[in-house]
Amino acid sequence: MKKFERFVGVALICSALLGALVVGLAAFATIQDPAGWDTPTTVTLFGAWEVMYSTSAPSAGVILAAAGFALLVAAVVGLLERRVARRSRTSDDWEGMPLAPKRVMAETRGIYAGPVTVTVLIPAHNEAGCIAETIASLRAQSHQPARIVVVADNCTDDTVSLARAAGVDVFETVANTKKKAGALNQALPAVLKGLGDNDTVMVMDADTTLDQGFLAAAVRRFTDDRALMAVGGLFYGAEGAGLLGQFQRNEYTRYARQIRRRRGRVFVLTGTASIFRPRALRTVAEARGRSLPGVLGEVYDTLVLTEDNELTLAIKSLGGLMISPAQCTVVTEVMETWRTLWRQRLRWQRGAVENLGSYGFRPSVTRYWAQQLGIGYGVVAITAYLLLLVLMVLAADNWIWIPFWVVVGLIFVLERVVTVWRGGWRARLLAVALFPELAYAIFLNLVYVRGVFDITVGRKAQWGSVAHEPVSATEGNR
Repeated sequence: MKKFERFVGVALICSALLGALVVGLAAFATIQDPAGWDTPTTVTLFGAWEVMYSTSAPSAGVILAAAGFALLVAAVVGLLERRVARRSRTSDDWEGMPLAPKRVMAETRGIYAGPVTVTVLIPAHNEAGCIAETIASLRAQSHQPARIVVVADNCTDDTVSLARAAGVDVFETVANTKKKAGALNQALPAVLKGLGDNDTVMVMDADTTLDQGFLAAAVRRFTDDRALMAVGGLFYGAEGAGLLGQFQRNEYTRYARQIRRRRGRVFVLTGTASIFRPRALRTVAEARGRSLPGVLGEVYDTLVLTEDNELTLAIKSLGGLMISPAQCTVVTEVMETWRTLWRQRLRWQRGAVENLGSYGFRPSVTRYWAQQLGIGYGVVAITAYLLLLVLMVLAADNWIWIPFWVVVGLIFVLERVVTVWRGGWRARLLAVALFPELAYAIFLNLVYVRGVFDITVGRKAQWGSVAHEPVSATEGNR
């Protein structure tokens, strides 16, 4: 399996190099054909500002070809994703896809499993600084959870005492060395015991607060659709962390908008807050070591860096239906330093690629392969754009404005602003500035390159986590 994970890294690197080669050849061909260039014209604006501009632009054929290729790629990915989804919904392969809606609906027809309830699991390692606020957000829900369990994993602060003071159950792990996934694997067997199909289980990060209508919206979805296996949350960044925090809030706002436009069809069931039917979790555990990676009987694969992404792939591979409704929103922490952000994103990126290595080329991961290849192309595209921009500045005696590319740039800026509009005036202002977000994108690209490189050379992954400042029990109950 490790060899295949390295193959994934090699495949992504080769795809990126191929993209760089195409861009380089196009740039070289343009340089070798100066006959098509227009001589810059100088005009004076406002009686004092001299501006040089050129009407040079790609030919209509080149523009149409580029647009057509982009649409073709998008259409192919979309059709493949739709085909996979349709296959899952209508599959008669009851052995290979035990969570397929057709099977679930057939087996539960005429059976009333009672009203939908929610048992909340909060895995926590030294989370005294935020556990009280997280529990309070659950108490404030319009639909109250039936039970709240804090899964205290090797805690050395006041997490356990704060949780008990808040009136919730506490499950303390024993000799767990496998982080969040291992802690949940210890707690889930006892929690799942005796739960019916409508007694759902929610896994929620300790640094997350739910909007008041989250559980009510999720319960409605589970009540209306017996085949629905999981409901995920749309997450937004918490306030704070200055400019770095705003970068992350803009990023999360764009992701939430994308999921809303997809009508809730989710890429990843976020670990910040997701709810599962017991049937889904039990079926995943039974398939581990057989059709799914992992150890038989365990819900979470403890060998991966991103257990939430892996569980998403597991449920999808078994035919499970999942959604992230627009009404299910959560607020999660943002990284406060570039160092912690680097560690977080490197873990995410490595985990995503390693998950592809574990699942191979099965239909359920087609979209994820396309995403990783798209990120690789994006790294090449933005790097080439900035490099050519620098070369132009160094080569030209004066800045030359090209109306065609100015219009393209304005369209890009407009897109950046529109996609963060819900984030407020600070989000819009940062988007208008453009270049700071380009710098942030370069940072994320460096994370991508480092992650793929580490996998390719077989470098051991490091766990990245953030410790919260402990508070006293008195402060935690305020």
